[in-house]
This record gives sequence, C-alpha cells and structure tokens, in this order.
Amino acid sequence: MESPQKLKTGLNLPAGMNQTSLRLETFSSSFRGISSLSSPSKSTCSDRFIPCRSSSRLHAFDLQDKESTTTPVKEGGNEAYSRLLKSELFGSDFVSSSCLSPAGNQGSASSPMSPCTNMLRFKTDRSNSSPNSPFSPSILGNDNGLSSDSSPPPKPPRKVPKTPHKVLDAPSLQDDFYLNVVDWSSQNVLAVGLGTCVYLWTASNSKVTKLCDLGPNDSVCSVQWTREGSYISVGTSHGQVQVWDGTQCKRVRTMGGHQTRTGVLAWNSRILSSGSRDRNILQHDIRVHSDYVSKLVGHKSEVCGLKWSHDDRELASGGNDNQLLVWNNHSQQPILKLTEHTAAVKAITWSPHQSSLLASGGGTADRCIRFWNTTNGHQLNSIDTGSQVCNLAWSKNVNEIVSTHGYSQNQIMVWKYPSMAKVATLTGHSMRVLYLATSPNGQTIVTGAGDETLRFWNVFPSVKMQTPVKDTGLWSLGRTQIR
Repeated sequence: MESPQKLKTGLNLPAGMNQTSLRLETFSSSFRGISSLSSPSKSTCSDRFIPCRSSSRLHAFDLQDKESTTTPVKEGGNEAYSRLLKSELFGSDFVSSSCLSPAGNQGSASSPMSPCTNMLRFKTDRSNSSPNSPFSPSILGNDNGLSSDSSPPPKPPRKVPKTPHKVLDAPSLQDDFYLNVVDWSSQNVLAVGLGTCVYLWTASNSKVTKLCDLGPNDSVCSVQWTREGSYISVGTSHGQVQVWDGTQCKRVRTMGGHQTRTGVLAWNSRILSSGSRDRNILQHDIRVHSDYVSKLVGHKSEVCGLKWSHDDRELASGGNDNQLLVWNNHSQQPILKLTEHTAAVKAITWSPHQSSLLASGGGTADRCIRFWNTTNGHQLNSIDTGSQVCNLAWSKNVNEIVSTHGYSQNQIMVWKYPSMAKVATLTGHSMRVLYLATSPNGQTIVTGAGDETLRFWNVFPSVKMQTPVKDTGLWSLGRTQIR
C-alpha cells in the first residue's frame, strides 16, 4: 500500500481505515482459536504460505476455480509439454477431460479424479496418442505392462534352400509304400536297399560300398542301423532279419520267425524289433541264441511303421489296418490303441524334446498328421496336410518336424511345433517321397522316391549357430550314382 498505517495489533491498515471499522472484537475469539493451532513458540498469527497457482496442478484434483480454466495461455508457456506429459502419465482421457471448458457439458462427473476413473491405472485405449511421439504409450505399457509395440519385431521366417544340394541316382529303388530301405547312421554312413543289394554311401568322401547281395530269389525290404552306427540290420522278402557289421561288411547273425516279408525294423539300446506282412512284431536280442525273445500281436494287417521312444520305454507301431499301437517293455499287449487314422500308418516319430509326445501320419485316405500324449492316450492336435503322409522325422536341433508326402503333390514339408506353421515346402521328386533319413548332425535330410533318386536337403539349423548348413566341396550340386 502507498501509506500503510502501523497499528499495535500488528495489522497494516490503509489510510482512512481504523480499528473500529474492522470490528476486531467481534472475531477476536475466533482469531485466537485459529492462532492457537500455530506453533506454540509464536505468540502472534503470521501469514500462511500460498504457493503460486501457475505451478500447482490443482485442476488434476478438480480444485481449480472455474474462472481459471478460461484464462488464456500465456505466450512461452509450457502447456503443450504439460499436456503431452499428462497424456503419457494419466492417459488421453485425462487430457481431454481436463481441457474441456464448462460449456462443453462435461461436469465434474467426468473428471479424471471421479470415482469412475482410476487415474493411475495403465490404459489400454491409446487411440488418441501419437504413435511417433518420443513418449509413446508403447514405452509406458498397457494393462499387461508391455504393449505389442514394445515387443521386439517378429523374426523373419528361416530361409530353407528350395533345391537339393546333392542328388544321387538310385536304380531299382522300389516304389512300395510299405518298405523302409533308407537309413543314415550316427557314423555318417547312408545305407540304401536297391533291389537285392544293400549299398553304403559314406557322406564324408562319397565312397560307395556294396554291403551284401541277397541273391536273385530275395530282395531288400528294410534297413536299420544300430544307434552306435556299427551294425546294420536288413529285412528280407523271405521274412529273415540279418545283422551285418557295417565296417567289415560281414554278416553277424541271421534270425527267422516271420512268415513273409519284413518291411520295417527298429533298434533300441539292445533290442531289435521287426514288423512284417504277417501282422506280427518280433523282438530280437542278438545276445541270446533264439531267433526272437517275444512276439507282439495286435495288428490286423501288415505292420509298416515301428519306432522306439528315445528312453527305450515305449514302442509305437503302425499298420495297414489304420491302427497306431503303443507297447511297453513289460507287456505283450498294447497299452494304447489309437484308431483315429483312416488310412495306413507308416509315418511315426517321437519328440526328442518332450517325453511321451508321439506324432503319426496317415495314408492317402487320411492325409493327417496327429499328435498324441502316450501317457493318457489323448490326441493333442491334428492337421490335414492335403496328401498322403509317407514319413515323419522330428528335428533334434529345433522343435520342428519334417514330413514327406505322396499322392498327389509329392512334396517335403517342414513344420514348427506346436503351432504347425509351415517353415518350407520343397518339391523336386516326380513320384511319391517314400523314404526319409536324417544326418547325424541333424541338419540335412535325405529323401528317396520311386523316381529312383536320393535328394539331400539342408532344412534344419545347427544346434549352436541356428543357421542352415552351407554347401561345401563335398556337397556339390552334381548328380552321381550310388552304385
């Protein structure tokens, strides 16, 4: 004031105003009551500190005067930044409601601090926010703490070469769905049954060795290496099972028991199982003198698929009776009879990544790959591939499956599990792809067909690098003969 008058009461009064006009005696008792709430060290009441309203966020708590909301924004103010910050911290609903004037028909009921709105809750509706803002809601997150924008971009599909890196001519490779005449050993030697003979192809140097010739009155129906890769079993059209030393090319044992051709073989750590057109499965132990130690009876038609689980506890068998049976080591009766397939079940594979997970594929009338939990017998999934399923193999490097097909597309397909998204579709064979084997490192597969060719494909990544194998000098694109 220009000329304040100091009074004994400690109040500054303007000129022309006296103590009587204020009627202090009327409010003295109330004044003393209020002053008694102050610090006891002070005998007089002092002015309270009121912060600057421009730096306060009173509107956030609906405490701002109605007139202040209509006050024009000063030049050089930070209102734009404040709106952006509030939008990111409290949501776009907060900004829109706080910027409305009283004429906008938005009363205190729509205030962000009203009971119907949780101001500190992460918002899921970010439609009004700019996606290009450096303070994008994708950084602050949604209801789950992370929005889809904040997650890393999806990886592009793994590239699988569409052409085989090597092709071998395989004369007399039979076009018979029920045979299994191709197998790749853990010592990197490929065995192929061609007519009456078995040939060994060493992958490291492309050397071809003739293992055996069964003679003009017999033929090779199946081949299977032991897990160590030293010995190989051969099933014949006469129902015999022969065991050969693959290194020395000498026959070690010949076992009978089947009445007709032995079209499928499967080793576990010590037992050799054989399936035949006579509908029986024989268990052979080469350490004992007898031809077989047990017989498994359950199929009503030719047995064409056999696979031991990786822990040697269960044996899965498929037959031309459309049945998939699961056996264990303690019973000569199947523990599971799975009958959902509507065609012959030749394609069988166990997951190396999950115990008791089995996949099977059906023939022309079925065309489906089905997944089973052998603990309870439940079918987990089924996918129609569109054509006859001839073989299945589960990658040990990644959780993916390769399938080979016959009528009508003769394709090779790679699938991700469990989504069953297609990784690649490979074509090249002119006839149904009846045979499939995987290299020891799990990166390369070889396929065989009635077109009398063996084709080598790089389909799976390595365990460490997670990238496909690169071609080397040994894997030329040239076409050679296996005999």
